[in-house]
Amino acid sequence: MPADLAVIGLGQLGLPLAQAAATTGIPTLGYQSGDPAPLSAADLRRMLSSGFRPATDPAELGRVRTAVICTPTPRGADGGLDLTQVTAAARALATHLRPHTTVILESPVYPGTTEEFLRPLLEEGSGLRAGRDFHLAYSPSRVDPGNRDHTPANTPKVIGGLTPACTESAAAFYGRLTDKVVRARGPREAETVQLLETNYRHVNIALVNEMAVLCHELGVDLWDVIRCAETKPFGFQAFRPGPGVGGHAVPRDLAGPRTRALRMVELAQQVNNHMPQYVIQRAATLLNEHGKSARGARVLLLGVTYKPDHADQQGSPAREIALRLMELGAAITYDDPYVPSWSVLDHPVPRADSLYEATADADLTILLQHHRTYDLQGLSVKAQLLLDTRGATPTGAAHRL
Repeated sequence: MPADLAVIGLGQLGLPLAQAAATTGIPTLGYQSGDPAPLSAADLRRMLSSGFRPATDPAELGRVRTAVICTPTPRGADGGLDLTQVTAAARALATHLRPHTTVILESPVYPGTTEEFLRPLLEEGSGLRAGRDFHLAYSPSRVDPGNRDHTPANTPKVIGGLTPACTESAAAFYGRLTDKVVRARGPREAETVQLLETNYRHVNIALVNEMAVLCHELGVDLWDVIRCAETKPFGFQAFRPGPGVGGHAVPRDLAGPRTRALRMVELAQQVNNHMPQYVIQRAATLLNEHGKSARGARVLLLGVTYKPDHADQQGSPAREIALRLMELGAAITYDDPYVPSWSVLDHPVPRADSLYEATADADLTILLQHHRTYDLQGLSVKAQLLLDTRGATPTGAAHRL
């Protein structure tokens, strides 16, 4: 049976879109050439019962009215965005593209990619012309894994089409999923929205990470500073420091392949990339202050995912921190209720059998991620030394970042 929608790429961006569309009652085709994001059997059953259908045959892409490309764009070896999967998706779609289809790109890309990169691939492969024979638009993805407050239904979607008609066609589709559609002037503006939103997060995290280092040197409680500052009703938004910045939205230090770097973003990357090493320095200092060396120390890592209460490990600083501790000669164990097994450079890291016993036995416990299941009051009592990188423990119960 034909579907209204094809989501190309069932990863961290595409899967939530497919779920939202199926839940809304839109017959949805999920096209994936590689491994999809993890999906529970219960979630899959719900999607299938709502009209979702997985597919691996690109010919089925020619039977839909809307196709959304959600393939990942990781950093390549040169530090730029790797558009390999976008290219593969475009070519698979172009071969079977029909007139009047609406094609939307949601993958994080440089400004200009929709017009200068995707459009030629679709036109050459299909023989059709964008803006005349089919609609083409860009919409920045706004996925926040595990966030129950901001869902696809109540998160506004930005749309920028190649032509006004392209914008309206894409807006008509997203209007079936969300309460509010925001129209950008064009694809470049919509692509730059993604650039601004991603960099805004990283720059502000970098600022508060630098404040954490400074406040530790000054003997100032940064967490109390943030608590007080966030009472200001204007001109301030609270961000909190941590052991590093994870997630799928990597900072875009270049506005495009042919444009200059954003200096503030480059600096923010340097600050954020240094945080795992700063955690190691703090850990080694704490051990030394208590007459212990990092070599041979038993170190327990609590939480190795990049978000609390979520299993995703993409970009989590835990792996680099564990590796650096191992290089110092520490014996590492970990606990995470969402990660049943964990490896660093193909070396399995032992998982704590009993959390409280492991905490009491460790020379140093480092809280890297605050999952709600953790009894931090009880763990802080059990721990010989506790370094809290998230400011989640009761005041005075641990050494904070």
